[in-house]
Amino acid sequence: MALYAAYASNLDPGQMALRAPHSPIHGTGWLTGWRLTFGGQDEHGAGAIATVVEDRDAHVFVVLYDVPSFDEQELDSWEGAAIGVYRKTRVRVHTLDGDVLCWLYVLDDYEGGLPSAQYVGMLADAAEKAGAPDDYVKDLRERPCSPGG
Repeated sequence: MALYAAYASNLDPGQMALRAPHSPIHGTGWLTGWRLTFGGQDEHGAGAIATVVEDRDAHVFVVLYDVPSFDEQELDSWEGAAIGVYRKTRVRVHTLDGDVLCWLYVLDDYEGGLPSAQYVGMLADAAEKAGAPDDYVKDLRERPCSPGG
């Protein structure tokens, strides 16, 4: 099994259970030196989608999952890694038990654009369900959104 660091909709254990049902939660942590941002556009044209970019002054709340190879293949398909929407990268995540090496998905597109309000709400709800600190969830909910989105 490999550790996967989820930072977007897969923060929600219910969503993750649908996408990778054999991947239990390993814990939570912080991706230090990275920031949550948005880029590209979702497949329905409803705004930019979540990604992370390196930023030494930032941090992103993540949920860690133990993912067996067959669930990893399903996640690759779900996240569009097989068609180049996201690419995998290895990162170090800070946990209460020390640093762990994980993989995550990074958007293979430009940074920029605004997400829809619905998408931001879904991300904030997922972070809240995963136990993210209140100020982190509040910051998510206050992100700028695309007009009419």
